[in-house]
Amino acid sequence: MDVERPPVGVVRPRAHGVKGRLAEAARRSPARLAVVVFVAVIAVFAALLSLPFATASGTRAPFVDAVFTAVSAVCVTGLTVVDTATYWSHFGEAVILLGIFVGGFGVLVLASLLGLLVSRHLGLTQRLVAANETKALRLGDVALLVRTVFLTSVTVSGVLTAVLLPRFLTAGESFGEALWHALFYGVSSFNNAGFVSHEGGLPQLGDGPVAGDWWLCGPLVVGVLLGSLGFPVVLVLRDRWRSPRRWGLHAQMTVTGVVALFVVGAVLVAAMEWRNPATLGALDGVDRLQAALFASAMTRSGGFSTVDVSEMSTATWLVQDALMFVGGGSASTAGGIRVTTLFVLLLAVVAEARGNRDAEVFGRRLPQSSLRLAVAVGLVGTTTVLVGTASLLALTDETLDVVLFEVISAFATVGLSVTDTGALGDGAKWVLSVLMLVGRTGTMTLAAALALRESSRLYRLPEERPIVG
Repeated sequence: MDVERPPVGVVRPRAHGVKGRLAEAARRSPARLAVVVFVAVIAVFAALLSLPFATASGTRAPFVDAVFTAVSAVCVTGLTVVDTATYWSHFGEAVILLGIFVGGFGVLVLASLLGLLVSRHLGLTQRLVAANETKALRLGDVALLVRTVFLTSVTVSGVLTAVLLPRFLTAGESFGEALWHALFYGVSSFNNAGFVSHEGGLPQLGDGPVAGDWWLCGPLVVGVLLGSLGFPVVLVLRDRWRSPRRWGLHAQMTVTGVVALFVVGAVLVAAMEWRNPATLGALDGVDRLQAALFASAMTRSGGFSTVDVSEMSTATWLVQDALMFVGGGSASTAGGIRVTTLFVLLLAVVAEARGNRDAEVFGRRLPQSSLRLAVAVGLVGTTTVLVGTASLLALTDETLDVVLFEVISAFATVGLSVTDTGALGDGAKWVLSVLMLVGRTGTMTLAAALALRESSRLYRLPEERPIVG
């Protein structure tokens, strides 16, 4: 890869002003900038949730609970240590909703900015390819990027709110209450947050089970899937949805991967839970299918649930662990190592099994840098989960299957839980908070940092192939 460097003897001018310093910080250490920004935002929302009138009782929330909730909201995770609807006041719920919106908007902007930053460091050929993949934006036009992300987020959340509003009105809620719930779920679903504004979880608005309420569950699935595709892909689908061949490689890989995992996940969940009387077995045939589809979609990073996840079998937990660990698309509100990372790793395996020198898909050849980056992201993600799991096993009395589920849910910013997270203890809450922050900022900043560090060398060492496998 060609890297743009200043001519020998030429010194880059020192950045002046806040804008210049931010640009310089982003160029030198995007990972550090991302972490600093998110920590600062989390501190603000934790302070707001620590106010006495943020709770329904009027007493200050414990510091660890305020921080945990702020991290979960800003990192759009959805894990909770208290019941959102009953513990927090209307002010507290509004703070959480604002944290979700700011966090989701920040994730989209930051990931897109890092992508543009990387593309500006490419050589001419690679930059032209990147421009072709992101025709919806002019590379380097930060103001246009921010406006487009904001309008997209507001528009999608607004449409979801408009669709959900009549459902809550038909359930007998007042207009103000119905509007609040519709807005809360609209923002929470598109940002893949998983927070609910009803006591105990998603509400039963009719005589039938929540799993059979398509009017409520359908928009949530659509919102979660759209948010998990990623901002660049959403723009491509908006402008060229009738011409899949013109989507570009990233959009094709992301859509294919998300749809494939959605279908496979639903089939596996249905097969394992179909006769479980505590989950799908208690529902009618159509409702069982809808609940399986809903459960699969939520592992993209949505975090909502229509059945008791804690009553699912350990085999189903393991399937959900794998789906959550993969997560959604790059530059999206979803977490995990990302669908494209898994896609690239699978293509590398297929190419190696066939004896091909190159990994190819959709008429394109993947560069070796993408393969190395996918391996790095996957390995770092796996290591993070292992360290988090070991830490929680040492701090709690929970079994490995429960701890692994909680750790992956936090790292992948999903929000599903199979135990009472609030009862795990303060130490476990801090560990999960760090995992949520690392999961939100870690993979995308790691990818950008590694891409920016790639450089050209004037020599290559002799090649020698070790024994692998």
